[in-house]
Amino acid sequence: MKKSSSVLVVMLCVAMLACACAAPESSENKEPESSDNKQQVEEKEYQGKLDQIEPSAYDNVEGLHLEAGSYISIIGKAEEGQYWNEVKKGVDQAAADINEYLGYEGKDKVKVTYSGPETEDNVDEQVNILDEELARYPIAVGISITDANACEVQFDLAAENDIPVVAYDSGSDYQGLMATVSTDNAVAAREAATRLAELIGDSGEVILFVNDSKSKTSLDRENAFKEEIQNNHPNITIVESYHLDRLEDMQKIVADEINAGTYQIDEESAEAKSDVQIAPADITEEDVIDYVLAKHPDIKGCFASNAPTVKKAIAGLERAEADDVMVVGFDADEEEMKALSDGRIDGLIVQNPFGMGYATVVAAVRAALDMGNEAFVNTGYTWVTADNLEDESIQKMLY
Repeated sequence: MKKSSSVLVVMLCVAMLACACAAPESSENKEPESSDNKQQVEEKEYQGKLDQIEPSAYDNVEGLHLEAGSYISIIGKAEEGQYWNEVKKGVDQAAADINEYLGYEGKDKVKVTYSGPETEDNVDEQVNILDEELARYPIAVGISITDANACEVQFDLAAENDIPVVAYDSGSDYQGLMATVSTDNAVAAREAATRLAELIGDSGEVILFVNDSKSKTSLDRENAFKEEIQNNHPNITIVESYHLDRLEDMQKIVADEINAGTYQIDEESAEAKSDVQIAPADITEEDVIDYVLAKHPDIKGCFASNAPTVKKAIAGLERAEADDVMVVGFDADEEEMKALSDGRIDGLIVQNPFGMGYATVVAAVRAALDMGNEAFVNTGYTWVTADNLEDESIQKMLY
């Protein structure tokens, strides 16, 4: 009995010594926790953009059980540019989240590519890219449609090959689209109209600069802006809508007026070219914008439908020394943000291109898996002015 007690005491001592030696793991070795913290920081950087997406089923990848090696093609209006780079970031993040969720690595990874034409107005190049992507037989395609009617043959071909198509940023009325992922452009443009009306005291002349006359996005914004002004602001007159894709038509009009002596670009050029007929090709886009603004010297407000039109409008107003004209528009690239800070722009509808890219991938996967889609996925927008530009919530939405 005494011997047994001695053995028990020895065993207890050994156990206590073992526990004492098992010191807690040092913080230097806690790699998983460090990795988790890093992931949480990354999530915070873009989570606000995902939170704007409605319905919420499109702000995450849960339940998207794709086969290993699946291929999805996302096509934009342009390959590069601050806005489209942000779309691509959203696309890439969604792809990374899908592969992490499914545990795919190496050749098993789901592949999601982004491509687009060199410039936003190149309809033919976008159609060619769509042709090329369909020939690769992706499980789904997402596309920001430059011309609402230009891709219908390709969409029919996609349907014949069971390749679902999701539109984003700019859709069309094509009946076979599985979903449209976008800003609610009508709501956003109506808010822009209301804000501009407030800025000009709810009376006076307003001019519109619209990116094109073909895409659904441009048409929706232009029409909604006009409807809001006409229905609720009777003392405001929209004097003109200038579409950037009408440049050739406007070049001819300006050249004809110069040759007829009813308009001159400036006194110096008028004297130099008084005996010379001006050809339309001699008229630059700046000349056209200056002509449009010169026709309406009393405007108090300007609405521009996207980043390129905003920048062209404020440049034209600066040349015309029309510093008192209030300007509102869409998007938030670096030049626009500087102009907003400088007071050359009075307010911007800032979209959520990251959220668009992300939700488009989710919608494309859902279509490929026959999970069903909402007809419209709203990625939200934010009204930004110089007064709220530095707010933390606003900064999270910029790109």
